[in-house]
Amino acid sequence: MSPATAHVDTFCRDHLPPTDAWPEMAFTLPELHYPDRLNCAVELLDAVIDRLGPDRPCLLTPDGTEWSYGELQKRANRVANVLTTRLGLVPGNRVLLRGPNNPWLAACWMGVVKAGGVVVATMPLLRPAELSTVAEIAQINLALCDERFVTDLQRADLRGAPIVTDRALAQLTEAAADEFAAVDTAADDVVLLAFTSGTTGRPKATMHFHRDVLAIADTFSAHLVKPTPDDVFIGTPPLAFTFGLGGLLVFPLRAGSATLLLEKATPDELADAIERHHATVCFTAPTAYRAMLRAGRADSLRGLRRAVSAGEHLPESTWRDFYEQTGVKLIDGIGSTEMLHVFVSAADDDIRPGATGKAVPGYQAAILDDDGKPVPSGTPGRLAVKGPTGCRYLADSRQGAYVQQGWNFTGDTFMADEDGYFYYLARKDDMIISSGYNIAGPEVEEALAGHPAVVECCVVGVPDEERGQLVKAFVVLPEGVIGSPLLVAELQEFAKRTIAPYKYPRAIEFIDALPRTSTGKVQRYVLRQVPT
Repeated sequence: MSPATAHVDTFCRDHLPPTDAWPEMAFTLPELHYPDRLNCAVELLDAVIDRLGPDRPCLLTPDGTEWSYGELQKRANRVANVLTTRLGLVPGNRVLLRGPNNPWLAACWMGVVKAGGVVVATMPLLRPAELSTVAEIAQINLALCDERFVTDLQRADLRGAPIVTDRALAQLTEAAADEFAAVDTAADDVVLLAFTSGTTGRPKATMHFHRDVLAIADTFSAHLVKPTPDDVFIGTPPLAFTFGLGGLLVFPLRAGSATLLLEKATPDELADAIERHHATVCFTAPTAYRAMLRAGRADSLRGLRRAVSAGEHLPESTWRDFYEQTGVKLIDGIGSTEMLHVFVSAADDDIRPGATGKAVPGYQAAILDDDGKPVPSGTPGRLAVKGPTGCRYLADSRQGAYVQQGWNFTGDTFMADEDGYFYYLARKDDMIISSGYNIAGPEVEEALAGHPAVVECCVVGVPDEERGQLVKAFVVLPEGVIGSPLLVAELQEFAKRTIAPYKYPRAIEFIDALPRTSTGKVQRYVLRQVPT
């Protein structure tokens, strides 16, 4: 780690884990050898303008707003000027961002980074208690907030940090200069704190460097998404979610592409926007791809060149349905907040339906047992990863659970075949052990998903005196379909025809919607607590 930090406020660097608790960092591709001094906002914006000019479309919105790269540069520079000259920001200060995906949020992100600040982006759905926890852990110095979402932020305990709304910031930037000399940060200065979903317990803040932001673009995006300056990106994950930050801001800007930012979109609205704006690269979760097909919108999706699925397990049935109806091969991937983005995936002819993929160029992946030793092909074990990014929690004792023997352990149970393809089985804590059998909940979910009466479902293990655990499915039905004992029996028989009979759900409960985190992940622990 370079000692030449540009941070005047050294809070982040002071709270990095000890270097011997870091994962082994691997920079196996030539493009990952970055200079010691690096500001990722300069590389994503100024360097693209130097290469392709300022007039290229950059940020688009459904209402027709279009910012060029030059326009985003001017607005980001104005934000940086206001932050440093009017709001007192010094390099290393943490700035909380709160707002939906729109050009204002992107300009704030770039402005904070250019000013040498540390971005703490938050989901618009977070409530006061959750925002208070973020502010406490990150020790934020300032909050920039879309005024439509300011009420909950005002109710949170920000420990004295001032709040500046988008309207107030716009007034301040009117008189600001269009030019700004970006802070000469070190490549390993912390640039963002990304919070884990916090599905159970206290959320963790993951710390990422300027070089990390470029690394995710120069690995997964460059080698699998393969964007061009002519692409138009679109998607639903919020920029506060690292899946969205990469897929909707970092990846398109690194390539000189345009990105259509949607504040909120139902699957139908997403399909409309894809068709109307001729989007070519989409990032969203399997649930949204499945919902667009169910809504009969396959025709609207055939113009996509790339469709990336992450955030939750992609069932093979969804992959095949999407390909059959659109001709587009979904790019599945697994990533994590700790690793910043996707590290196992496959594209084009390398895709094997049902497999998540191979290690992304620049990363290594392995299946290890509880002692950290490799397991034979086809044997379930713990997914372990290393590469140019890795887990560094901010002052959190749980660092030792995620990083062991130099590897990042994601908490997922996978198996790998002899060709190096990785197959998802379950979250480590979500493996169901029933009558001595190991049963992966997602496998049962995929079996049920093929039934026309299943919109979506989640399978968990619940305590059972006789079997230890019982396989239980929570099923969301289409509008107008009524759950009944007859339908329960029908779904159970349907599952038995697809998977081994011992895996079928012995209990099925119909619910209106699956509980989800603010990032869209199903909260399995909530379902496990539902009385049986």
